[in-house]
Amino acid sequence: MSVADILRERLAPLGPLSLEIRDDSHKHAGHAGAREGGHYALFIVAPRFAGLSTMQRHRLVYDAIGDLRQQGIHALGITAKTPEEVEPAFNPNLQTDHS
Repeated sequence: MSVADILRERLAPLGPLSLEIRDDSHKHAGHAGAREGGHYALFIVAPRFAGLSTMQRHRLVYDAIGDLRQQGIHALGITAKTPEEVEPAFNPNLQTDHS
């Protein structure tokens, strides 16, 4: 099972409507930290993040992935949004003004 697959599995309890995981490890080849694990970028959209600060959202993500930070991830960039904070496609009831 890949690190991305494990991330998806561990983040599932947060109820993501969208989850994108990008492996950027190739950009860090030769970097000393690359030996400790991969470099990943995570974009997650979940209603669970409503009312939480960026730090609180990141803490939820880190708590969900647990020990994977020490066993396969050297660096993790997190973008965590609510459905209301992203494109209207995630929230068809969201009214937008296109004038």
